[in-house]
Parts: sequence; C-alpha cells; structure tokens
Amino acid sequence: MTLPESRGDTYRISLVCLGNICRSPMAEAVLRARLDEAGLSGRVAVDSAGTGSWHVGEPADPRARAALRRRGYDGEAHRARQFGASWFDSHDLVLALDHANLATLMAMAPTPDAAHRVRLLRSFDESVTDRDDHAVPDPYYGTDADFDTGLDIIERAADGLVDALRWHLGADQAG
Repeated sequence: MTLPESRGDTYRISLVCLGNICRSPMAEAVLRARLDEAGLSGRVAVDSAGTGSWHVGEPADPRARAALRRRGYDGEAHRARQFGASWFDSHDLVLALDHANLATLMAMAPTPDAAHRVRLLRSFDESVTDRDDHAVPDPYYGTDADFDTGLDIIERAADGLVDALRWHLGADQAG
C-alpha cells in the first residue's frame, strides 16, 4: 500500500479511536515496539488520540494495559488526548481504528490532502480480504478476551504497516 509522503524529517503517525483509552493506545504501544524492533523508531514518530473528549487526561483502560502487559508492551504512561483538525498539519498518516472514526476524521480534514492521509489501520493487515470488516472491534463493553482479540488484530496490522514504512522510507535493504 502506498503511503502519503512525509512533510518533514520524521514520518509522523497518529492512531485514532473514539475515546483513546482502549484500541488506539494499544495500537500506539504495539507500533512503537514494532518500529523499535525494525530499527525505524528514530525515523517514525507515533502518537494516539480519540475523536471524542470523554476521557482526555485519563490513563488507558486497565484491561487495555493488562492486555499490553501480557504481551510485553508498556502502556502505563499513556494519557488520553483528543484529535483536532490542527493535527493534520503535523501528521503524515492518520490511522482510524474503525469506520465511524474514519468518517469523523474524513469530515474533520481541512483539505483534500489531509483527507488523503487518513486510512484504516487494518488496511495494512495482509490477512484481511474485501469480505472482512476492516475495523478493529471496540472491546470497551467486552471482556479481557475481547482486548486480547483486538491486540491480535492490531499486531497483524502493525506488522504490515512496518513493512510498508520500511519500503516507503527506503529501509527495506536493512531488514
């Protein structure tokens, strides 16, 4: 998948869900770890946010933090933030975790170029077919198993995204 061009020295990615306490903080932690493993953490910056303001300033959901810990990721420092239209000025790629947040981000995009930089995270998951739902299901009203399932989905998408970033940044020769 072709990535939007970087507008600076560092490729900047924001992962966005509804409240920024479940899916997007898990995706942020996973992607940071995968980028570090790939030797790209110095070339790619990652953050996360929610389209809603309900949880601004709060830590990630305890079940999200527990799911991350079980897999060796650290989500303890996370504090929820809200994505705003001005964020498009500082991000090269904005990844929604589901269709509703994708629609919200597309409506928020101030220019066609900004809208071009919005994608679904699962669009990088090579195991997803056209028949599959490209959303990461929201585990908020679910069980610990739902958080683990979401993390499975996020990990596959993060792997595909890192592969795309390697190619895009010309780092595929190193891997």
